[in-house]
Amino acid sequence: MTKDSQIRLVLADVDGTLVTNEKVLTPRASKAVVALSRAQVLFSLTSGRPPKGMQMLVAPLKIALPFAAFNGGQILSPGFDVLIEHTLDDDLVEAITHYLDRHKLDVWFYAGSNWYVPRLDGSHVDHESATVGFSPEVVPGGRVPSGSIVKIVGVSDDHEIIARATDELRGLFGDRMAAEASQPYYLDVTHPRANKGTVVEYLAHWCGITTEEIATIGDMANDIDMFSRSGLAIAMGNAMAEVQQAADRVTASNEEDGFAEAMEELLKLRGQ
Repeated sequence: MTKDSQIRLVLADVDGTLVTNEKVLTPRASKAVVALSRAQVLFSLTSGRPPKGMQMLVAPLKIALPFAAFNGGQILSPGFDVLIEHTLDDDLVEAITHYLDRHKLDVWFYAGSNWYVPRLDGSHVDHESATVGFSPEVVPGGRVPSGSIVKIVGVSDDHEIIARATDELRGLFGDRMAAEASQPYYLDVTHPRANKGTVVEYLAHWCGITTEEIATIGDMANDIDMFSRSGLAIAMGNAMAEVQQAADRVTASNEEDGFAEAMEELLKLRGQ
């Protein structure tokens, strides 16, 4: 029996995977999700995006299962009710903010469904606003917003700094947090339970299936955790080498409808 024949649920990353670089859900990708449903294969999403940034996907794709925002920092119902939320300790937020400031990264905060930035003209703010479909609030002077922080993002177009800071934060704070690059220019810091691997486990429990019956598909280092806990791992053609090496197979890039190609191949190997 092949891995494909055992798959009962597909869990997909969003940016760099499900959508194009212009954040477009292609007709072929939409058709592939419909085909999964017809074959009685469940489908859900996990992303570093905030919940508001997933609204344009949940309804069109008729997502009927819980889905994850903030890399698993929040798990929500299809009606956007928060089912699980993992927040960072206040003292840890202060320490990580100080580290990122000292290394000249812009610092973004996410609390609940709110997004906070130090200035509106900062690096990638316009890009991210267009991606998620809403604008942030400003907290000037490096001030940390009040409330429970689900995710901190360090932003820099110096990709080497992002990679180095990721490693250094892991060394400084250990298992008190999870640090991953969700894009070459974004360093995401979340609660240690807020990772895509825990989303795999949550959905397996929710659906009454095993993790071996879940296929995952993604493109970045923060997708490797869900690869390791699922029965079938698929990397995008645009993924970095370490992500492709962690997967069972590699599909085409997100600019070449790689998500749809992978789903079509999965259903073909299932005989559907």
